[in-house]
Amino acid sequence: MLSAAARARLTVVLVGARNPSNIGAAARAMQDFGFSDLRIVNDYAAPFEAAQLEDAATPKSAVGAASVMQRARRFSSLTDATADCSLVAGTTAIGDRDLQRDILTLQQATPQILGSLTSDPQPRVAVLFGSEKTGLSKEHLSHCSLLLTIPLFAPEDARHLSMNLGQSVAVCLYELTREGLEGSREIPTLHEAAATADDRERLTQLLLDVMHVTDYTRRFPANAAEPLVRQLTQQLGTTHREAMTWMGILRQILWRERKQ
Repeated sequence: MLSAAARARLTVVLVGARNPSNIGAAARAMQDFGFSDLRIVNDYAAPFEAAQLEDAATPKSAVGAASVMQRARRFSSLTDATADCSLVAGTTAIGDRDLQRDILTLQQATPQILGSLTSDPQPRVAVLFGSEKTGLSKEHLSHCSLLLTIPLFAPEDARHLSMNLGQSVAVCLYELTREGLEGSREIPTLHEAAATADDRERLTQLLLDVMHVTDYTRRFPANAAEPLVRQLTQQLGTTHREAMTWMGILRQILWRERKQ
């Protein structure tokens, strides 16, 4: 389980992001998975400022992620943005590049990233994502000690495989937290009383009555044998509530048939 302290040491760096909505989508993904340190590397402040203005006015892509957007910082160089990080992991769609370096799948890279986040002393880890149009350049990737890619389906006519920036951030953060995260909302457990033998027997008798009233017993006697019907009711729900629902349905059928 990834602790809150470990999540606070992970930095998401968007390099050259141009679309404010994509920046907002990345911030929302971070909020959803419990991460908070977003850094933008861009010579131009416009996309970053537009994303912050969009979030402050009428949140769209960054719904619920105001705190992440407010704390996000812009840097003019990747060196400055990752200066305090001990491990820098770069994401790439590979494409036709000749990188001449080992590239791990996201699943393969995750243990190394998690190992750094949970080690002692406690380093800061950066995960880099490139621009929507070009991704990370070779110069950007030269700052990385680890390269990873998200495996994608490759149609025969595909020229270049890539994933939307916000989606890429979400997929990577999900993989990092897949074993659980401290402070996450637990899925509520539904506790229902199991169907009893008495429920099953009452259901069996009602079903036999319906078969008789609808003339099913006469037309298909082999299928209406009581042991077979009793066995069939074992599949009609596993809880008392489900058994009672089936009983209500069968009683309604009986009422309609007898009324007619």
